[in-house]
Amino acid sequence: MLRSLYYALLPLLILLIAIALACLISYFVVLGFGEFVEFGKIISKSTQILLILSIFPISYYLKISKAELGLAPLPIFLKQLLLGFGLGFITLMPVFIVLYLLGVHLIDDTQILNASFVFKNLIISLLLALLISLIEEPLFRGLLLVSLHKKLSALSAIVISASYYAALHFINNNSNIPAQEFNMYSGFTLVTEAFTKLLNPAILSAFLALLMVGIFLGLLRTQLKSSLGFCIGCHTCWVWQIKMDKTLFNTDVNSDYYYLVSSYDGVIGPLVTVWLLLAVIGYFIVQRMRSSK
Repeated sequence: MLRSLYYALLPLLILLIAIALACLISYFVVLGFGEFVEFGKIISKSTQILLILSIFPISYYLKISKAELGLAPLPIFLKQLLLGFGLGFITLMPVFIVLYLLGVHLIDDTQILNASFVFKNLIISLLLALLISLIEEPLFRGLLLVSLHKKLSALSAIVISASYYAALHFINNNSNIPAQEFNMYSGFTLVTEAFTKLLNPAILSAFLALLMVGIFLGLLRTQLKSSLGFCIGCHTCWVWQIKMDKTLFNTDVNSDYYYLVSSYDGVIGPLVTVWLLLAVIGYFIVQRMRSSK
């Protein structure tokens, strides 16, 4: 039990070290560029870069190969990327359709919709979604999941990695620190405030949905060999759809069905949680039926 707890908390230690280094780096960046940079964003981006860079030494230390991380040869990886994108479209589009039919999402009639506007936003959203997925998936469904699975069961590794994935979406702080109060410890103050957001009960519905997202992707990663490409493609399509939805639609907070989403992004919420849970249950039912034949 204690051994499992140690391995479960070890990623938190690595995260805290990365954040501490990011706070110090960000302090000197702000000193150099002054008011032209946002302190909170610099800390966030620096932490992401440090976590990405940690993939290499940790993989070397734990002797994790590219195949173990889930990286297939390039031609197969690209095929996985496309198939994963299709899976992402199939699994999330029904949610958008339901939200539109129930009146939770309404077409933004203040936008002047034309082919040029839609195409530009489609491409920009797609590239941003791909960038986000290329950062998050190698970290969470690659390094973290594989590292935990070396010491823990597949189920434990999936749930723990999904918990970190969900929690990190709420650890942010864009508060401004007055120039006269700015010092080397200011970053740690912001980070401490950011971590307290995890105790806010208002994030629960969004947290559970993101937890389910992490579990779904974790199962996808563990059920298929060298399948990180699938996860990246699926994640990319989900983020792309959400960004396009926010571009073309508004969320009606007065809708009787608003409880199906959360204030996080107007999409993630109980509906996504239940829908992905049913998808996971359905997958295991099909697998059990196949194995019984």
